Amino acid sequence: MTAPVAIIMGSQSDWETMRHAADTLAALGIPSEQRIVSAHRTPDRLFAFARGAKAAGFKIIIAGAGGAAHLPGMAASLTELPVFGVPVESKALSGVDSLYSIVQMPAGVPVGTLAIGKPGAINAALLAASVLALNDPALSARLAGWRKAQSEAVAERPEGSA
Repeated sequence: MTAPVAIIMGSQSDWETMRHAADTLAALGIPSEQRIVSAHRTPDRLFAFARGAKAAGFKIIIAGAGGAAHLPGMAASLTELPVFGVPVESKALSGVDSLYSIVQMPAGVPVGTLAIGKPGAINAALLAASVLALNDPALSARLAGWRKAQSEAVAERPEGSA
């Protein structure tokens, strides 16, 4: 069986950011598959992947992209599966270019756009988990436990305060 979540990215260098999505999903017991699918350098691979993603058993696509960041939008235009876009921080414009490319999709081609970089990758995984948990009580309980642990990890008072 195919994992429910596909994590796609435009290049190997995007893995430094996107691994946080994979790690978060794994911590919640959600299998994922990771693939390099460049909108610009491997368009045939992108078309084949996105058009066949639902039939392959994927339920959600998390797409990370830097620079021109066309991957999330192109994937969304080729499948009816939910696509969550993660802007990867670029050297030229610190990821703002990627954010604008992903968030400015035309009406009719939705991409859920997350924050730039590691926080966006983690939140994309948590959003995917939330969607999958709608029909999975065990996952819902794991997600609730994860959120509770996160809340409990926040100190009530700063260290060294009176």
